[in-house]
Amino acid sequence: MTTVMAILMIAFVTVKLILDAVLPIFDTLCENRAKSIATMVSNEQATNVMKQHTYDELFTVEKDNNGNIAMIKSNVIPINEIISDVANKIQEEIDHRGRENVQIALRKFYWF
Repeated sequence: MTTVMAILMIAFVTVKLILDAVLPIFDTLCENRAKSIATMVSNEQATNVMKQHTYDELFTVEKDNNGNIAMIKSNVIPINEIISDVANKIQEEIDHRGRENVQIALRKFYWF
């Protein structure tokens, strides 16, 4: 009976040590993967939304009598709509993607 208890204790300690070594690596890989996905989705969706708009929609250029630019006014309503649309499209795409797999290469566990 004591032999079985010793074997179980060694097994539990071994598993604990392995998990303590693996979890920080896994957390870092997951965080990096999430940032990568968020960056790609943000860029894609911002590009897709901006393809639907022109500079003239977003800004009004006013010139003086000599044809020189006197003022550039931003059209706030379309700009706010774009900001909202981009955020919604990003969230939809992230929700659509669902779960992503993260793999840990064995070389990550070598300490030498």
